[in-house]
Amino acid sequence: MKIIDILRMTEKGISQRGIASSAGCSKSTIGDIQKRCQEKGLTLEKAEKLTSSELSAIIYPKDPNRQPAAQEPDWKAIHEEMAKRPKLNLSYMWEEYRRQHPNGLSYGRFCAHARAYRETAGKEVIFVKERKAGDIMEVDWAGDTLNCVVINGEIQNAHFFITILGYSHYPYVEAFPNEQEQSWITGHVNALHYYGGLPNQIAPDNCKTAVATPKYYEPIINSAYWEMAQHYGVAIIPARVRKPRDKAAVESAVGWLETWLLERLRNQQFFSYAELNSTIRKYIGELSAKPFQKRPGSRYSEFIAIDKPALKPLPNQKYEIADVKTKKVPGNYHLEYDGFYYSVPYTLYGEQVVLRATSKTIEVLDKERTRIASHVRRTDVYGGRYETRPEHMPPNHQAMRQYGEFDGNRYRGWAKNIGENTYLLIDSILSGYKVEQQGYKSCMGILQSAKKYGNKHLEESCKKAREMGSNTYSTVMMFVKQKPAEPKPAPEHENIRGSAYYK
Repeated sequence: MKIIDILRMTEKGISQRGIASSAGCSKSTIGDIQKRCQEKGLTLEKAEKLTSSELSAIIYPKDPNRQPAAQEPDWKAIHEEMAKRPKLNLSYMWEEYRRQHPNGLSYGRFCAHARAYRETAGKEVIFVKERKAGDIMEVDWAGDTLNCVVINGEIQNAHFFITILGYSHYPYVEAFPNEQEQSWITGHVNALHYYGGLPNQIAPDNCKTAVATPKYYEPIINSAYWEMAQHYGVAIIPARVRKPRDKAAVESAVGWLETWLLERLRNQQFFSYAELNSTIRKYIGELSAKPFQKRPGSRYSEFIAIDKPALKPLPNQKYEIADVKTKKVPGNYHLEYDGFYYSVPYTLYGEQVVLRATSKTIEVLDKERTRIASHVRRTDVYGGRYETRPEHMPPNHQAMRQYGEFDGNRYRGWAKNIGENTYLLIDSILSGYKVEQQGYKSCMGILQSAKKYGNKHLEESCKKAREMGSNTYSTVMMFVKQKPAEPKPAPEHENIRGSAYYK
């Protein structure tokens, strides 16, 4: 078509400079084409009757002395092989190709042809994801940080957590002092409550605060992140490793916000993160209200009209950030957290469990995420550092605990329920020591014997010990072990009348 345009402008008497400017070619190229057309007797009328291929063949006939083109590689086979073996690259494949075709394409031409093949085969095109209203929230950290927060006279580097919601691409941004797990989860919780509803899924990348093990088909989500998702009933679907197009909306928004938001914040100083985030909210409101360039409306207007009505309602209670740790149950079946020790069922000894700590509670979950223990979180050392539930203890430990909880008044009350002599004997034992606790074992042994021999027999034994003037454990137990004689039945004889005689 350019040759025909050049012939048309030539016949109109336009100069070579003018034709070159219009056709986008150099002046020498225009002169060469005019010369070739003149030599072949090619006019505009004749040229318009020819196809593009026929016209090119006349102007640029094949040179019989020209060397044959280099052997083209099998591009389909090359790309299939590289897809199967990710470590292969074009440099390696080119060397393999040149071993078979020493006079083949140069490395530069080889790479250019490979790119051309990918373009024609659809390998370089991008699959367009049709975003549904309120369906997905993409999350990421901004690549840029700002030294803008002054705490205790020292300037800190602020990190920016960014989310993009659904169809409208409505953003949420929050600044944190770091990119650790607590900041990551806090950003999610605050974003969901900022939007006022829940999407169906959240799409992070494979950062350590989101994914413990980045498997292709079944990535393992971090425990704390999973807890948050369960509370809100949303799915966590991480992007594939090194595939930013899986969350293209937030990747694009990061660039947009780094330009428009961070530049506004640059060269400003804030004396708390609350102050910084208040300013961010103001700027985000202004930026989101700006009209789109290529379609009507704005991010904010489309959020209100399309995304927000499609969001699921928030739960009644806001998620409380928890510190989640994986621990192995030790031999004393108590898990340590922040200097205190909390019991779990002793049968879990040696197993891996998840400890979840909030500001008020300590929860322990098994590998199936089922709660197996719950304690009020301790913050003071009064009463010791161990928080133990009796049902978590084995039977022998329960007995030891029960013994340890007894004092003098409890022993006296127990003895009084058995009888007066038992009470007086126990009181005598306890009163006989300068330190009452020295008599606790003797009292426990005496009173426990009632379970085997009965209260009546123990009362009689204590009476005998008191009559002897020996109020000791040994004396009481001597009488206790002497079982009372049982009456013998009368012998049978023909001269003895039985009970039936009197009926």
